[in-house]
Amino acid sequence: MKQQELEILLKDLQALPKECEWVEFKVNNSNPQEIGEYLSALSNSACYHKQQYGYLVYGVEDTTHRFVGTIFRPLTEKKGNQELENWLATQLNPRIDLNIFEFDFGQMHFAILRVEATRNVPVNFRGDFFIRIGSYKKKLDEFPERERKIWIIEKQLVFENEIAKENVHEDDVLTLIDYPSFFELLKLPLPDNRDAIIERLIQEKIIAKTSKGFNIRNIGAILFAKDIEVFDFIARKAIRVIFYDGNNRIKTKKEQLGKKGYAIGFEGLVKYLEDQLPSNEIIDKALRKRVSLYPILALRELVANAIIHQDFSIKGSSPMVEVFDNRIEITNPGKPLIDPLRFVDHNPESRNEILARFMRRVNICEERGSGIDKVVFECEFNQLPAPEIIVGDNYTRVILYNHKGFKNMDKQDKIRACYLHACLKCVSGEYMTNQSLRERFGIEEHNYSIASRVIADTKDAKLIKDFDPENKSRTYAKYVPYWH
Repeated sequence: MKQQELEILLKDLQALPKECEWVEFKVNNSNPQEIGEYLSALSNSACYHKQQYGYLVYGVEDTTHRFVGTIFRPLTEKKGNQELENWLATQLNPRIDLNIFEFDFGQMHFAILRVEATRNVPVNFRGDFFIRIGSYKKKLDEFPERERKIWIIEKQLVFENEIAKENVHEDDVLTLIDYPSFFELLKLPLPDNRDAIIERLIQEKIIAKTSKGFNIRNIGAILFAKDIEVFDFIARKAIRVIFYDGNNRIKTKKEQLGKKGYAIGFEGLVKYLEDQLPSNEIIDKALRKRVSLYPILALRELVANAIIHQDFSIKGSSPMVEVFDNRIEITNPGKPLIDPLRFVDHNPESRNEILARFMRRVNICEERGSGIDKVVFECEFNQLPAPEIIVGDNYTRVILYNHKGFKNMDKQDKIRACYLHACLKCVSGEYMTNQSLRERFGIEEHNYSIASRVIADTKDAKLIKDFDPENKSRTYAKYVPYWH
């Protein structure tokens, strides 16, 4: 935060009522254990009171709220061999954002410890849970009704509506938000005066009016920021693109970090990938042209999905595109809300519906349920291996593979392709057959037994089944996914 922003924040906190449960004033208390307990209490209380942050402010007298300054320097303090800030962050569970700001104001020194309101579960410090009751720090288990309410409040929190930057002047709103692109992408006429521009941004919930200016919401920053790094938390969600030398992560050739909001930077990102990816030169109607080895439409859909379905509560992680010699991996933070085996047929469920709705409005992603279908279709049409979906502890990864002949595919490659082919046929109102699978793999007709072997393996994996179990003829057999 800039000096001016810190001064405004300090004055705003000083003006709050004396007994504010999400703000604590101190002068010089530097006991690390007590500081950690207060951070737990303030984070839980901020959640309880539907605030974005809790604050531990040094240099303000608790009873009078007078500015007195502090000799405490938390940025240089240590706990053992660790910096205090790092030690405090590692002792809070679950991990939440903690920022320490030090600055001089009115010839006095101040420090503000800003802790994010907890999510998903009350936050504890070294195993103990705290909360503020009036001006006192208490054990949370003494107030079960407040703990229950914290869980209820969490379910009501919507990332897109939270605040990315507070009390911004009107001029700064128009500097930070790329409003011409906002109107262009939404196919709205650009107003000829400032008031109308601001009013439209308010209507679309990009910003909100306050008594001291405007709050820029997360949805405005994450989609339409001219420079995403200006917004502290949002900056950590910038898309990373990494090119590696070879098929592993040992040697990096180049890395690019997104600077613009997702909406205004998306087409540039896709164009960058298209220009950098390997391609083949083909002759079409006597004209030479270069064609990417990967279907750009599929890549576009997967990057859009990674943006939309990410879990913003996971810290220190952002959507990432990693390009290897033999594959591309697209990763987003968070586990999917539905079974990956049902990605093709199931309507997508998003944690971030407001973000998803905006992405659809600006034509970055497809209507519900059609995006992954297109990815599978593009892979089949281009005779590529089927995309692979991997779910980790806190991430979802989709892998697009470079061309690999049928003979070079392993058993799992073939089973995965067979299953997704059956899914694609099913959602198209058709059925998979030996012939359709041969066409998908480029297997010649006289080698129908090879396709039969793949079908049998996929049935053994319980991913497909006979459409008509009574039919004894394998020649005319039809197959459907296990969930049909």
